Amino acid sequence: MASGFPSLGRDVVNRAVATQAGTGQTDSVAPPPSGLAQTNPSPVIDVEHVSLSYKMDKADFPVLVDVSVTAYRNEFLMITGPSGCGKSTLLRIIAGLTKPTGGEVKFLGTPITEPRTDIAMIFQNFVLLPWKTSIDNVMFGLSSRQDLSEDRKKEIAENALEQVGLEGFEHVYPGELSGGMKQRVGIARALALEPKVLLMDEPFSSLDDLTAERLRKEIYSLLINPESPIQTVIMISHNVEEIVELADRAVVLSARPGRVVADLPIDLPRPRSRKAEEFQDWVDKLYSFLA
Repeated sequence: MASGFPSLGRDVVNRAVATQAGTGQTDSVAPPPSGLAQTNPSPVIDVEHVSLSYKMDKADFPVLVDVSVTAYRNEFLMITGPSGCGKSTLLRIIAGLTKPTGGEVKFLGTPITEPRTDIAMIFQNFVLLPWKTSIDNVMFGLSSRQDLSEDRKKEIAENALEQVGLEGFEHVYPGELSGGMKQRVGIARALALEPKVLLMDEPFSSLDDLTAERLRKEIYSLLINPESPIQTVIMISHNVEEIVELADRAVVLSARPGRVVADLPIDLPRPRSRKAEEFQDWVDKLYSFLA
């Protein structure tokens, strides 16, 4: 990413791992002699051998198997895979909302055992309280902040709504908002927490194409703002073009039970054009892992 999020391929991971399921073949790219990977090698988020299974009819129902993923400072990491492979479940584990049955997730070296205010999540289906106004929904996300007065919470919420272009809609209820505006409220609620890590679960998938494209660009602009406290973004997406447009690195999961089958730095210059040959080459490459 530009500005606050430099391109991963140059600065962060500088590696590619593509292990086709069942082949055991791995391709790798050696790291360059300089860059952020050398000066700050410790991951912000470290998913270590995470597995999750449920009990169904006295038998184990595996969802994730031995998943290891790292996300670094100033990185936009995107995770994709077939429907039902456990992508959203993995994001909920990272957020501290779901406990794995094996392995662990660390935030700056500390195990994540419950939700924490420095990790915020934007959900796919808005998750707004219909009886609360826009500003009340954003302030609800700050309810655990006992160190803030109600006046300060209101000020933070107003600023967050202004950031996402909802100034003047503070006292409007969700039922009176369009889908794009509802998602903006959800984004404002996450931004109000001033998190270091932002998790997004297909945040644009329920929107029409034009709204999704506009909101995608606006949110990307917010994230690369050097004044933003957000250090790392992890986003789930089924949209391959969206992944190539936004991601510094793409992690691909296999069909259920989810395993990592590809971990690829997307080292394309920004801004990225969907019409560029290199862009389409990356689209084809990602599709080859998903086919």
